[in-house]
Amino acid sequence: MTYRLGVDVGGTFTDFLLMNEQDGTTHTAKVPSTPEDSSIGVLNGVARICEESGVTPSDIKLVMHGTTVATNAVLTGKGSTVGLVTTAGYEDTLQVARSFCPGGLGGWVSYVKKPLLAPLELTIGASERIGADGTVIADLDEKQLRTDLQTLHARGSVEALTICFINAYINGAHEQRAREIAREIFSDIPISVSSEVVPEMQEYERTETTVVNSYVKPEVAKYVNNLQAALAERMGDDLQLSILRSDGGLASARASAESPVNLLMSGPAGGVAGAIYFCSRAGFDNILTFDMGGTSTDVALIQDARARVRRETVVGDVRVRAPSVDVRTVGAGGGSIAFVPELTKALRVGPESAGAVPGPACYMKGGEAPTVCDANVVLGYLPSDVQLGGKMEINRDASVKAVQSVADAMGIELTEAAEGIIKIVNESMFGALRLVSVEQGYDPRDFALVGFGGAGPLHANALGILTDAWPVIVPPGPGVLCAYGDATTQVQDEAARTYLTMSEDLSDDQLIADLHALQLRAGESLIADGIPAEDHDITYQADLRYAGQAFQITVDFTEEELKAQGLALITDQFDAEHEQLFTFKLEDGHEILMIRAVAKARTQAIAEVTRTATDTTLADCIIHQSQFYHGGAWHDAAIVDRNQLHEGIQVPGPAIVSEMDSTTVILPGYVAQVDVVGNLLINPAA
Repeated sequence: MTYRLGVDVGGTFTDFLLMNEQDGTTHTAKVPSTPEDSSIGVLNGVARICEESGVTPSDIKLVMHGTTVATNAVLTGKGSTVGLVTTAGYEDTLQVARSFCPGGLGGWVSYVKKPLLAPLELTIGASERIGADGTVIADLDEKQLRTDLQTLHARGSVEALTICFINAYINGAHEQRAREIAREIFSDIPISVSSEVVPEMQEYERTETTVVNSYVKPEVAKYVNNLQAALAERMGDDLQLSILRSDGGLASARASAESPVNLLMSGPAGGVAGAIYFCSRAGFDNILTFDMGGTSTDVALIQDARARVRRETVVGDVRVRAPSVDVRTVGAGGGSIAFVPELTKALRVGPESAGAVPGPACYMKGGEAPTVCDANVVLGYLPSDVQLGGKMEINRDASVKAVQSVADAMGIELTEAAEGIIKIVNESMFGALRLVSVEQGYDPRDFALVGFGGAGPLHANALGILTDAWPVIVPPGPGVLCAYGDATTQVQDEAARTYLTMSEDLSDDQLIADLHALQLRAGESLIADGIPAEDHDITYQADLRYAGQAFQITVDFTEEELKAQGLALITDQFDAEHEQLFTFKLEDGHEILMIRAVAKARTQAIAEVTRTATDTTLADCIIHQSQFYHGGAWHDAAIVDRNQLHEGIQVPGPAIVSEMDSTTVILPGYVAQVDVVGNLLINPAA
C-alpha cells in the first residue's frame, strides 16, 4: 500500500489528510499550529496521523503541503534584507510605485508608506540600457557594476539580491551577465533576476515582484529544505515533497525554493481545490466557497468547475505579478474577538483574532476575550461534549463568562449578545461573498454554496439564507478540506512572454508557433523534477484588452480549440467576459498583451470512495440529544454522527451533525441529506 499526505497549515490548526492511493480510504487529524515554527506542527501531525491510522511512515511517498511561510514573512515584515540592482536613473522605482494613496480623496493626509522591501540605501544603478524592442542601446558597464557591488557587499547587511533592468522582460542578456558578476562577489546569498521570475512589462510591478521573491526566498528555502530533510528522516529518502502554489497547482520542493513568490496565497488555494474535487464529482460545477478557519474566512467563485485565477497576488500592502486563485479574505474566523467600544457601545467582531495562542476562552489555553467560537458554544451550536480534533475539550463555563462581558457592556441578555456576535460575523462573510459574485456580475442564486474549514459548517446554513444559494454543501472532512485539496491537485509550472500584438495583425500559425516555444519553457521545471514531457498536460492563456484600455482579462484555451476556431476563439471569449463584467463589448480593437503556456503533470488516478445506502436509519446515527438557540428561542436538536450517515438518509433541522474535524448546524425549517460522494446537502424543507 502507498499513501499520499495532504498538509495545510492554518492560523489556529494544522490539518492532515492521509489517503490510500489504491482504495481511496482516508484518515484525518488536526493539531494546534505552532506559529513560532510551523514545521513543528507539521511533524507533530505526521506523528499523530501515523499513530492513529496504523500506517507506517515509510509507506507515505507523497506529501503535498499548503504553507503560509511566505505570506507570514510579508505580513510581519520579517523577510530578508534585500539589495536591488536596477538601471541607472531608475533607483526610485519602488518608492514612486504607482503614486497611489489608499483611503479615498483625503487618503494622502493620513497615509504612511511602509518601508521599502529593498531600501534605497541598498539600491544601486547599473549603467546599461535595453530598448523597448529588445535592442541594446548601451552596453553594461561591467567595471563600474563590479565596483558598486563590492561597495554594497562591504555593508554586510544584504541577505538576498535582486537584479531588475529596464525592458529586461524582452531581452534579459544584461541581467544574466550582471548575475554572473554578482555571484563572484555575493557567493553565499540567493540572487533573483526579473527576466526569469516575471518576464512581463510594467517596470514597477516587475521590480516589486522580483524583490518580493528575494525577500521571502531565504526563509522559504530554509523551511522547505529543513522540512524535506526531517520528513525524509522519518519516511525515507524516496519521499516527494510538493508545495501548493497560489494558483492551485503544486510545485516541487526545488521549484518552491527557487520561486517562492508563487506561494504567497498557498493556503487558501488548497480549500478551493478540495471544494472543486468533491463538488464536481457530485454534479455541482458552479459554486461559491467560504473557508472559515480560526483567524479569517476566504471566499471564492468557481464556474464550470474551474477557479477564477487573477494575474496578481495581494498580501497586505504588497501587490505582486504572480497568478493566484481569486480569493477574497475577511477577518472573520472562529477566533475573531468580539468587543464593545466605549464610545459607540455598538458590538464589533474582528478582525483581531485570538489565534492558536491563547485561542478562544473555551479551549482553556489562557484566552479570556469573547470570540465567535465562544458565542457558538453559548448558543449550543458547538456542544461542549463534542471534542475538536478528537483531542480538545470545550469548557462552556469559560465561554459563558467571556460572552457575558459583551452582554454586560451592552445591557442585554447573554443569549442575545451571543446571537448578535454570530449575526455580525455572518454579515461580514456575506459581504465578502458579494465581492466575488454580485460585484463581478454574478447572481449568487445561480450557484451552490460550499462551507468548509473548522468553523465554516457551523455558519453554512445561515450563509445559505443570506445568499439564497442552494444547496448548501458541506464536503466530507470539511475541517481538513484544504489538506484534501493539497493531496489531490497536480504539479504545474508556466511560462509567459509579453506579446503586444493586435489580433487583426496576427495569424493562427504564428500564434501557435509562439505558444509552442512557451510550452517548452513551461515544461523545463517539470522535467528537472523527473516528470517526462510525455506526461505533461498543456493549456494556454492569453491576456487581452481593447486598444487603449489599462485593464486586461485572461482567457484560457487549448491548442485543439485554437486550431478548430482560430483567433476568434480568444476574442469571442474576451468579449463575453468583458460584457459579463462591464455590460458592454466592442466588435474590434482586440490587443493581446501576454501569452502563456501552463504545463501540468498527469497524476496517477486515485480510487474514490462512495457512500452507498445501507440499512442504517437516522435513529441509529443519533448519538445525543441537545438544544441550541436560534431566532430568539431554544430548540431541541439531535446530535448526529456524520460517519454513520449514507446516501438516502435525511436529517431534518434543528440538528447538529458532528464529525472529527468540524460541526454542521442544520437550522429549523431546513433538511440535510448525503449524496453518493459523501457531501452533506442542506436545502429548505419542502
